[in-house]
Amino acid sequence: MSLKMRLSRGGAKKRPYYRIVVADSRMPRDGRFIERVGTYNPMLPRDHPERVVIKEDRVRHWLSQGAKPSDRVARFLGHAEMIPMPEWRETPKKSAPKAKAQKRLQEAQEAAAEQAPSGS
Repeated sequence: MSLKMRLSRGGAKKRPYYRIVVADSRMPRDGRFIERVGTYNPMLPRDHPERVVIKEDRVRHWLSQGAKPSDRVARFLGHAEMIPMPEWRETPKKSAPKAKAQKRLQEAQEAAAEQAPSGS
């Protein structure tokens, strides 16, 4: 059984509230879970102490059992200094230019560098 630590959505329409749960990876997002280990309320200000609440001892237990946190939960745990802070990319890899486009950009930069006067 593959364990995941992920967010399970609750709350009303346009008023999200999430539970941080440990679940079998095959279960649906809001479906059956093993244990609730925290909460996340994105409606609160960033500096509010109850925006992210984590049960540290239970999270450490499930991490030792092999549970893998989702990207967002890993970020919460990184801020709580329970795991190393994961690398966070601002732009997704999918939006990066492909190989041919990168080659064209590099050639254009080289051509621009050759045409620019090197000195007066």
